[in-house]
Amino acid sequence: MSGYILAIDQSTTGTKAIVFRKGCELVGKATVSHEQYYPEPGWVEHDPNEILTCTYEACKEALEATKINPHAVQAIAITNQRETVIAWDKRTGTPLYRALVWQCQRGRDICEELKRSGYAPFVKERTGLVLDPYFSASKLAWLFRNIVTHHSGRHIAVGTVDSWLIWHFTQGSVHATDYSNASRTMLLNIGDLQWDEELLSLFSVPYEVLPQLLPSDAVFGYTDLRGILPQAVPIMGVMGDSSAALCGQLGYRVGDIKATYGTGTSIMVNTGSMRRVASSAVTSIGWFVGDKPTFVLEGNIHSSGDTIRWLVEELGLFSSYGEVECLATALVDNQGVYFVPAFVGLGAPYWNGEARALICGISKGATRAHIARAALESIGFQVFDLYSALQEESGLQFEFLRADGGATKNAFLMQWQADLLQVPVRVSEVEDGSAKGVALLAAEKLGIGKENIASVPATTYVPRMEKIRRDQYVAEWHRAVKRSML
Repeated sequence: MSGYILAIDQSTTGTKAIVFRKGCELVGKATVSHEQYYPEPGWVEHDPNEILTCTYEACKEALEATKINPHAVQAIAITNQRETVIAWDKRTGTPLYRALVWQCQRGRDICEELKRSGYAPFVKERTGLVLDPYFSASKLAWLFRNIVTHHSGRHIAVGTVDSWLIWHFTQGSVHATDYSNASRTMLLNIGDLQWDEELLSLFSVPYEVLPQLLPSDAVFGYTDLRGILPQAVPIMGVMGDSSAALCGQLGYRVGDIKATYGTGTSIMVNTGSMRRVASSAVTSIGWFVGDKPTFVLEGNIHSSGDTIRWLVEELGLFSSYGEVECLATALVDNQGVYFVPAFVGLGAPYWNGEARALICGISKGATRAHIARAALESIGFQVFDLYSALQEESGLQFEFLRADGGATKNAFLMQWQADLLQVPVRVSEVEDGSAKGVALLAAEKLGIGKENIASVPATTYVPRMEKIRRDQYVAEWHRAVKRSML
C-alpha cells in the first residue's frame, strides 16, 4: 500500500488540503475559503471557528476527491499563515476573540510606545525582528489589554494558527508550535531558542499561556481529524508557510532565495547555521530539524495578490483576475502610471507603517488597462527592492530567484520580474510549494519520501529588457514610493 501524507495549508484566504503520495507526488486537493473581516481601518480579522470548520471540510473533500483508501494516510502535515494569533479558553476550546491576522495594524500604537522608550534595538537583538505590528507580540499585547483581562488567565491559551489547529486536532491534549512559527511572534529569543521572559514582560504576555516549542519534524500528537480518518495518525511536518515553501523548492543550500507570491509576498534567503543581520529584513528560523536550526533572512511585502483582489472584489474594476493580466499585456508600457499598494503601510525593505496607497501619473488617456498594469508591476517592483537590499546586506550573490505561489501563473508578472531583477526567475511547477515542503518533511521522518525529489520542475523566465530601460522604470517607481510616505 502506498504511503500518503495529507498536508494542510491554512492560508490568509482559505484552507487547502493536499494529498501527496510518498511526500512528493500531488494526488489531489480541495480548497475551502473563509471570510475576511475589516472592523476598522487597518484592522484585519478571521473567525477561528470558521478556520477550523473549513480545515475539516477541506480534508474531507480532498480525501473524497482522490478516492484513496483513508487507511493509507500515514501522517498529517501543517503549514500555516504566520504571525496571525488566536486566544482561546482551554476549558471549552472557544476563541475569546477573532483571530488577529498578520496584516492587522492594531498593535501599531503599542510598537510606537516601545520605540519611543528605546526598545527597538533590544527587540531586534533578542528576536532578529523589527519592532513592528506585523509580528504577533503587539497583537497579543492588544488582546491582553482589551480582551483577555476579562477572563481567568489560568484557563487561557494563545498561539499562532498551527497551535490552534493542533490543539483541536488532539482534542485539547497538545498545545504546541514549531520554531519557525515561534520565531515570528517577536517573543522567542533567537539565541537561546526559548520564550524570552523579558520580552513577555515587555508585551504583558504570561508565560503559561504560550505553546510548547517543538522541532518542525517532531511528532506533535495524533489525530483522526474528528473521525475523517479511520485511525489516529501522527501530526508531523509543521512549518510556517514561507519556510515550508523554501523547503518545497528544495532550497537547502546557503544562498538559496525564493519568493512566495500570495496575499503578500515573502522573500527568504537560506543562511544556514549562521544568523545574518540586515536592516532591510529580519532574521528568523526557517526550520528546525532534529536538534539543528536553519536560519533565514526574510522580508515581507504586505500587499501583492491582495492588490489584485482589491481591484477585482472590492472595487469591481475588473471581472476576473485573468482580465487584469489580459489588459496589462495589451499595453506596450505603463505610460508613467504607478500604483503603490501601501494599504496597511509598507513592509520590507521600507518598514513604513504610515505610508498609504496611491496611484499616480494618471492622464486623461489612462484606462483600466493602465491600472491593471500598474498593479501587477507594483508586485515586481516591491520584490526588486527587497531582493536588491537582501543581496547587498547579506553579502551573498543570488544566481536566480525561485518563485512559487498563486501569482506565478501570471506570465506577464513573471517576465516583468525577471526583467527587473536581470536574473532568471524559476517558477516552480508545483503550485502548492508550502504544502509540499511540510509533506516532504513528514515523509522523510517516516522514511517514505526520499526518491524522486532531486529537483523541482520549473518554468524559467529570462531577462529581456535592457538594463538602462529597467533603471528608468525603477527610478520612477521610487519617486512614487516617496510620495506614498508623505
